[in-house]
Amino acid sequence: MTASILIVEDELAQAQILQYNLEAANFAVSHAINGEEGLAKAQALLPDLILLDWMLPDMPGTDVCAKIRTMPVTKDIPVIMLTARGSEDDKVRGLNIGADDYVVKPYSIRTLIARIKANLRKAGLGQTDLEFGDITMNTLTYRVQRDGVSIKLGPTEFRLLKTFLAHPKKVWSRMQLLDHVWGTDVYVDDRTVDVHIGRLRRAININNKPDIIRTVRGAGYALDTEK
Repeated sequence: MTASILIVEDELAQAQILQYNLEAANFAVSHAINGEEGLAKAQALLPDLILLDWMLPDMPGTDVCAKIRTMPVTKDIPVIMLTARGSEDDKVRGLNIGADDYVVKPYSIRTLIARIKANLRKAGLGQTDLEFGDITMNTLTYRVQRDGVSIKLGPTEFRLLKTFLAHPKKVWSRMQLLDHVWGTDVYVDDRTVDVHIGRLRRAININNKPDIIRTVRGAGYALDTEK
């Protein structure tokens, strides 16, 4: 599972260039053309990071950022503001409103990608080793263990567990898991999630270990040691 980036940018040509270069750098990319769509996609897709233009047609990017910070499901998503406004006052305003970083146009793609990776690392994403409770995962060697015992997972179950480990205790709806694990361009029935959750449970609940995948009725699933 690659890190997912949401671009909120109304200039289509600029967004297309960004998307092309980010996908070439192995990021999964989605795009919103204004603030309202950006907020809706941020809630629906739960991207790992948001690139947010300051000047949007329906509302300032600072207002979008402020709303992102007030919504429980998006408040911890890193936000990088993209803007031609390069004064110190503007930078301070952007950071004070809740942005994690501030990149002034024009910028080099290499610099932007480096800033994206730095913010993902700061947020605990893009890590090689993930751990929760007695479960550990190495994302480079694809090795998963529970209490020191190796666990074999299929590709989809591995991506599911990686998603859960990157956001422990977070409740994911079926639709959010579909978008995050299978991707937005693939049609899969949402009940498919239940099937793969069942397979993941059987794989990790070895040696009579407690089930740490919590089913939240009407909401979805979470990796949680507390029932």
